[in-house]
Amino acid sequence: MAALMHAAVDRDTQMTRNSWQTRSILRLQHGAKVFAIAALASMPGVAHADESGVSYWLPGRFSSLAATPQVPGWSMAVVYYHTTVGASGATAAAREIQIGRIPANVNVNLNLNLNAQADLILLNPTYTFATPVLGGQLAIGVTGLFGRSSASLDGTLTATLGPLVVNRTGFIQDSITSVGDLYPQATLKWNAGVHNFMTYLTGDIPVGAYSSTRLANLGIGHAAIDGGGGYTYFNPAAGLEFSAVAGLTYNFKNYDTNYQNGIDFHVDWGMSQFLSKQFFVGLVGYGYQQISDDFGQNPILGGFRSRVLGIGPQAGFLFPVGDMQGYLNLKAYGEFEAQNRPSGWNAWITFAVSPMAPTSTVTPTKHRIVK
Repeated sequence: MAALMHAAVDRDTQMTRNSWQTRSILRLQHGAKVFAIAALASMPGVAHADESGVSYWLPGRFSSLAATPQVPGWSMAVVYYHTTVGASGATAAAREIQIGRIPANVNVNLNLNLNAQADLILLNPTYTFATPVLGGQLAIGVTGLFGRSSASLDGTLTATLGPLVVNRTGFIQDSITSVGDLYPQATLKWNAGVHNFMTYLTGDIPVGAYSSTRLANLGIGHAAIDGGGGYTYFNPAAGLEFSAVAGLTYNFKNYDTNYQNGIDFHVDWGMSQFLSKQFFVGLVGYGYQQISDDFGQNPILGGFRSRVLGIGPQAGFLFPVGDMQGYLNLKAYGEFEAQNRPSGWNAWITFAVSPMAPTSTVTPTKHRIVK
């Protein structure tokens, strides 16, 4: 919408590189999941593309160490997500067209402005299996969300049907505090030294608060399925890491509006430098591009294909929580090059707890002493 990171740099250690790498990967195993837990989260009535500027995929779901191995067992991650966005022209008009149920044969002007923001809490329990599947590590989880979404439209709406012209100038505001859709996810990961690979499958179960006539929603009103793959380069000796995850979204029809979003392509990436065993800094970014037209939109909107890019800083810190591993991460994105979707900025604060990685993967050899 699912790995707590342990930095792998200790220049004073006397361990061999192979031993240190093995231990570091195990300690970082929950890191990928932490960054990916947002992989199931969605913020539909505020900051996305497609129908009325709303899509299933939330850019930024994956970032650093997305494909690294994980510690087997149960883990839990909690994310606070905030976004503030705005839009005008066709993107704002699309929202007015939806909530006003304006027929396709009515011409509508684009002199409108949309502003929106949301504050969400996401919960993501995940279970990682110890038994290999297809030579890789399988993890399954589900994310649910609770929060508040608000949006407003202002400007002048001019609708023309033949000789009839209707003007309306004013301000519309809406907000909702409720639960969102459910987002199941499965990942399969493989490790080969400093190279890590993954594939994932996720989607939307539309059970959240949604109304086609409401300006703000926490559900998207239709099902979706999304899949893709990713890669992480992680060099424990140097403390360097780079990850990228790409995927495609297929959206099912929204029967409340007879609208179907096009296919979306997205890529999330992250890079980091570990400054110690507990602390790292880096950059994160994403790209989002709709690659096929929507169906059922007002002709004035055209194919309504959407696009956005985002980039920003990140920092992470690891610490023990009893006999578990704790992880805290902060990342933020500023958006640019947006088309047919609201854009602005968003921030994520992640706290996760997972099983503590073993301090060593080598069983000590016991020698029998013979007198």
